[in-house]
Amino acid sequence: MINVIREPLIFEISSPGKSGVRLPALDVPERLEAVEGLSLREDIEGFPEVSETEITRHFTRLSQMNYCVDFGFYPLGSCTMKYNPKLNEKIAGMSSLVGVHPLAPEKLAQGNLELMKILENLLCEITGMDAVSLQPAAGAHGELTGMMLIRAYHQAHGNPRKYVLIPDSAHGTNPSSAHICGYVVKEIKSNDRGTISLEDLAREMTEEVAALMVTNPNTLGVFESDICQIAEIVHARGGFVYMDGANLNALAGVTRPGDMKVDVLHLNLHKTFSTPHGGGGPGSGPVAVKKILEPYLPVPVIEEKDGQYYLNYNRPQSIGRVKSFYGQFQVMLKALAYILALGPAGLREMTETAVLNSNYIRKSLEGIYHLKYDSPTLHECVFSDKFQKDFGVSNLDISKRLLDYGLHPPTMSFPLIVHGALMIEPTETESRRDLDLFIEAMKAIDREARENPELLRTAPHITYVRRLDEVQAARNPVLRWEGK
Repeated sequence: MINVIREPLIFEISSPGKSGVRLPALDVPERLEAVEGLSLREDIEGFPEVSETEITRHFTRLSQMNYCVDFGFYPLGSCTMKYNPKLNEKIAGMSSLVGVHPLAPEKLAQGNLELMKILENLLCEITGMDAVSLQPAAGAHGELTGMMLIRAYHQAHGNPRKYVLIPDSAHGTNPSSAHICGYVVKEIKSNDRGTISLEDLAREMTEEVAALMVTNPNTLGVFESDICQIAEIVHARGGFVYMDGANLNALAGVTRPGDMKVDVLHLNLHKTFSTPHGGGGPGSGPVAVKKILEPYLPVPVIEEKDGQYYLNYNRPQSIGRVKSFYGQFQVMLKALAYILALGPAGLREMTETAVLNSNYIRKSLEGIYHLKYDSPTLHECVFSDKFQKDFGVSNLDISKRLLDYGLHPPTMSFPLIVHGALMIEPTETESRRDLDLFIEAMKAIDREARENPELLRTAPHITYVRRLDEVQAARNPVLRWEGK
C-alpha cells in the first residue's frame, strides 16, 4: 500500500534566508561594469530558498512517486516497455566512446564508426534487408524517412504517385508520416480475423498508389499471415511495401521482414533492443531497405576501405540529412551491447518468451474480459471493456483502479477498431510471478465491477494524485504556478 502524503511544491517549502551552500567572501575587486555589453541576470523574484536536506528529500520523494520499469510491470501494448540491462548503460557511458566530438575527423573516430557499421550489419542480418541508415531519431522519424525514400524513388522514375494505403489496424503515426510526404491516405479495412482484407487491397491498389504501410504483427498482435501475397499485389502495380517494425519483438530471431518481400521498414532500438524508452526519449529509429532503395538513403553513409572507415557524402540520389550528425549514438551503443550479449539464440528466445508471456495473459483473462478477435496473437493481446460496460465500468475506470494495485495500466482505447480497448504487452522480461500479480489484479477488478462499480468509477484511491478531470485539464491547462 502506498503511504499517501501530499508532497508540497518546492516554492511552498521555501523559507527566506535558507540556503544549501555558504560561499566565502569575494576576495577580488568586483568590476563587472568594466565588461562592456555583459548581460547579468537579476535576482529571480520568488526563487525558492531551501536547505540541502530539504531539496534532496523533495526530489527523492518526487522520484518515488513516478512509476518506472525498474519498479514493476509496464504492460503498455505496442510500446515494448521492457527492462533495460544496467550493463548496457555502463558500456554506453564509456568516455572513450561518448567523449568523441561529433565533428572530430574520421581518423580520430574510427572506433565509433566501426561500432555503428557493426550495428548496421547486424540489423541487416536480423531483418533480412540489404542496407540500413542509423540517422532517424525515433520510430515516427524512421517512418517519415522510409516514406521519403519511397517518394524519392518514384519521383526519380517520373511520377511520385498520389496515394498511400494504410490498414485500419496500423500504428497511428503511419498516416501522419505519409501525409507529411505529400500523400493522400486511403484506409484498408480489416477482415473478421483482424488482418488485411486482400479483396479490399486488390481493389484499392492502382498505379497511383506509392506504397502500402503495414504493421506486422499488427496492433491487435495478429500476424499478417498473407503478407507475401499482400506484397505481390502491391509490387504488381509498382508500389512498395513499407513495414512498421515497432512490433519486431514478436519476430526477431524467428523470421525476417526482408524474407516476406518487405521493401523498407523502420526499427525501434528503444523498444526491441532494450534501450530506455519513454519520457520523450532518447529513441532511435533506423531504417532498413532493400537494394532498390539504397541509393536514396540519408547522407553520410558509413563505408570501409582498406581497414579504414569513412563517411561518404557523395551520393547524388540521397534524400539528404534527416538528423544532425549521425543519429542517437548512445542509444545505438546500448542496442549493440544487447544484441551481442544475446546472440542469435538469445534473440530467438527473447521473441519466443515475449509471445509466451502474452498468450499466458490472454488465456488467463479470456472470458473475463472481451476479446473481439479470436485469431492467434503474438507479443500482445487486445481485450475490451464490453463485459464490464454492462455495470457502467469503462476501460478508463479499469486502468485507474489498476493504479491502486500498484500496477501500471495497459494501453487504452487503441487500436481504434476495438472499442474500449485494453492492449497488453508483457514483453519477455516479466516473470510468471509478475504476470500472475497482474492477472489476479485484473480478475479482482472484474469482480469489483460487478459488485461495487462505484469503487472503480472513483479510482484511484491510494495514489499520490487522485483522478483528474482530464477534459478540463486539456481545455484549460494550468501552466504557471501563481503562488496561491
